[in-house]
Amino acid sequence: MHLAIAGSVATDHLQVFTGRFSDSLVPDQLDKLSVSFLVEDLDIRRGGCAANISFALAALGHRPTLVASVGTDFVEQGYRTWLEDAGVDCSLVHVSPTAHTALCTITTDDAHAQIVTFYPGAMAEARRIDVGEIHRERPIDLLLIGPDDPAGMQRHTETARSLGIPFAADPSQQLAWAGGDLIRDLVDGAAYLFSNDYEDALIQSKTGWSADDVQARVGTRVVTRGKDGVTVYPSEGPAVEVAAIPGVTSVDPTGVGDSFRAGFLAGVAAGLTLERCAQIGCTIAASVVETTGTQEYRLTREAFLGRLEGAYGEAARVEVDAALSLV
Repeated sequence: MHLAIAGSVATDHLQVFTGRFSDSLVPDQLDKLSVSFLVEDLDIRRGGCAANISFALAALGHRPTLVASVGTDFVEQGYRTWLEDAGVDCSLVHVSPTAHTALCTITTDDAHAQIVTFYPGAMAEARRIDVGEIHRERPIDLLLIGPDDPAGMQRHTETARSLGIPFAADPSQQLAWAGGDLIRDLVDGAAYLFSNDYEDALIQSKTGWSADDVQARVGTRVVTRGKDGVTVYPSEGPAVEVAAIPGVTSVDPTGVGDSFRAGFLAGVAAGLTLERCAQIGCTIAASVVETTGTQEYRLTREAFLGRLEGAYGEAARVEVDAALSLV
């Protein structure tokens, strides 16, 4: 199954604040907000939603096509080689001759709340990418459209609809600023809609749609809930509840949602049930949250399957073992 992953590629600057952001916020003074947080650590890592999802898919045995816009530093600093060595197809990545690859600064506090600032840089040129050309060269079975240049996200969505390419909508970080019209356009007709529980509420609030309205416009709605697991709402039938992996030592939550999406899509590509798809997603997400950085974990077949079996049972292991080709 040819999976194409459209979205951001970025360099992540990860910082840790000892304390809680909320302790420095005065609720009735937020319109005058002026705060400064002294951080103790700085870790520079490879990141970006599309790159993270592609890396995780490769770790699970796929060769996804990365659809993204980057700067020349993507090559110069070895990021392209890193992804290609992992098994990601970067042959169709757009390289801007003038702009720097996007930069994301993420500060995490003791409660795992995060403050994120994002410089788009070369990502703004994603609107120049024609998914139709990629599809004509090698037919796309499922296109994930993740957070990216807004005009690029719209173009990819419109192209997918016009060409009949099944797509997964994953607007996530772009929901905070996007208006209802844009969100409705990005979501409508998606085969899959990914969000966390906060983003799910934001989609409903900004579009004016109820949960049932959203469900009527997509195929399968997938809502992650952190340590409380995930709820999958199929187009027909009851919701599927999957618990998170127990006993996880959380180190860094950055990129956990991206890895879940990759695991879920790997299950979809293998023709597994929605329950198994979510279980694969939760299992790989546990590996990511236990490491600093979004692409620093390593999966081995036995360890991965053993962890999945410990949480979800022997039947889950047998089915996933037969379906995935991770080493």
